[in-house]
Amino acid sequence: MTTYDLVIYGGTSAGLAAAVQAGKMGLRAVVLEPTNRLGGLSSGGLGDTDFGDKSAIGGLSLDFYRRLGRRYGSEHAAWLFEPKEALAVFQEWVEEYGIDVRLGERLDPSDPVVKKGNRLISIRMESGRVYNGRMFMDTGYEGDLMKAAGVSYATGRESNKVYGELYNGIQSGIAVKNQLPRGIDPYVVKGNPASGLLPGVNPDAGGDDGQGDHRIQAYCYRMCLTDDPLNRVFVEQPEGYDERNYELLFRAIEQGEKIFFKLNGVPNRKTDSNNDKGFSTDFIGYNDEYPEASYAEREAIAAAHERHQRGLIWTLQHHERVPQEIRSFYAPWGLPLDEFVENDHWSPQLYIRESRRMIGEFVMNENHIFLRQAVSDPIGKGSYTMDSHNTQRHVSAEGDVVNEGDVQIKLSGPYPISYRSIVPKEEQCANLLVPVCLSASHIAYGSIRMEPVFMVLGQSAATAAALALEADASVQAVDYGKLRERLQKDGQVLM
Repeated sequence: MTTYDLVIYGGTSAGLAAAVQAGKMGLRAVVLEPTNRLGGLSSGGLGDTDFGDKSAIGGLSLDFYRRLGRRYGSEHAAWLFEPKEALAVFQEWVEEYGIDVRLGERLDPSDPVVKKGNRLISIRMESGRVYNGRMFMDTGYEGDLMKAAGVSYATGRESNKVYGELYNGIQSGIAVKNQLPRGIDPYVVKGNPASGLLPGVNPDAGGDDGQGDHRIQAYCYRMCLTDDPLNRVFVEQPEGYDERNYELLFRAIEQGEKIFFKLNGVPNRKTDSNNDKGFSTDFIGYNDEYPEASYAEREAIAAAHERHQRGLIWTLQHHERVPQEIRSFYAPWGLPLDEFVENDHWSPQLYIRESRRMIGEFVMNENHIFLRQAVSDPIGKGSYTMDSHNTQRHVSAEGDVVNEGDVQIKLSGPYPISYRSIVPKEEQCANLLVPVCLSASHIAYGSIRMEPVFMVLGQSAATAAALALEADASVQAVDYGKLRERLQKDGQVLM
């Protein structure tokens, strides 16, 4: 049976960058992607790049965006792009570097790994195939291989006390963006508590600001829409549509709200339509169970998110309780016929903004993001606003509905990300790297979790894997001086 130098689980942008780097360093690698599409969010609708400070993006990550630019006839990087063009660039990488990609390969949920001591030996797929490796990497958004390998992790929001932070845990006081208009009655029958709370509304926040809980920042699909009549199919009312789930939208309109999702333009009359305002594409409060859910349960959660967003579009375009002005504004928009043709023109990739987060020897937290504490072993930089989406809706002290959890705080500049944050504790696993579900607090992850950064970290992780194999060492024992030297040679921005 073949033994690979590096087995990469997850054909996300990070996983593909890792595979390219592995090939450049002479490793025999394989990429195992659970779905039938490569690229994760980068080819799944996120075409309006969350880049922060562009000067912090180097290496293969910058190569990806430059290749996109060339597809649009420019020698400059393209930060706005269509999903199909991103997929084409990833396929360029696969062909140019001879990457061994296996689509539709998902971890066996019952017996996924073989370990010998603190080292992974092989992983088993639902298909029954077994992949042996000397090094492994988890580049999925969920951290499923990390969990199967017995590595410690967190979900939800830590208390501020855990890492000495200010913006972790429950956040009501600063959740002023993406907020509902004030004055929305929380009850099914206005003014009548006996009628029950509206769908998705909790009676209170569940604790004080700064207190930890199990909640996960909201997910959505990054919708690629078009107003081109020659390349458009309109969204029909989804099966199972229930207008009661949009009562908050109607009441927000009554309070003067007119915007319900972004129409940020990408080339060829298309959009990357993301969450905006208080009732939007984010399906707030309906993803808390996702990280630990079974495959079937995750699929049900994803389907509910798609139903919510298709219903949102249909409601804004057709419902009689939506004023004509708003209906007319959203009326031209539908799904592009030339995108996601294999999935009824809807992205198959749910935007999993956060799932599991590894707990390694070094945990990136807001003190590193704000440069209050130093990082001695950088492997890349983050720079995006500290950005965590809302986690719940609840009744405020004043008696109306409010969103809770939105934290958006600009940074003074880029910050370094520690090598130790992508490796587990050595006693747990000595030959696994985790550049996506890395070791970070909830609120620090809110800044790190951007696609350009994931590609940076994927490349750096593959470099470390090669150096560990060369030295016959654990990933924890990689010589950082040699790692830094190679990363700088390959264009990574470290300082």
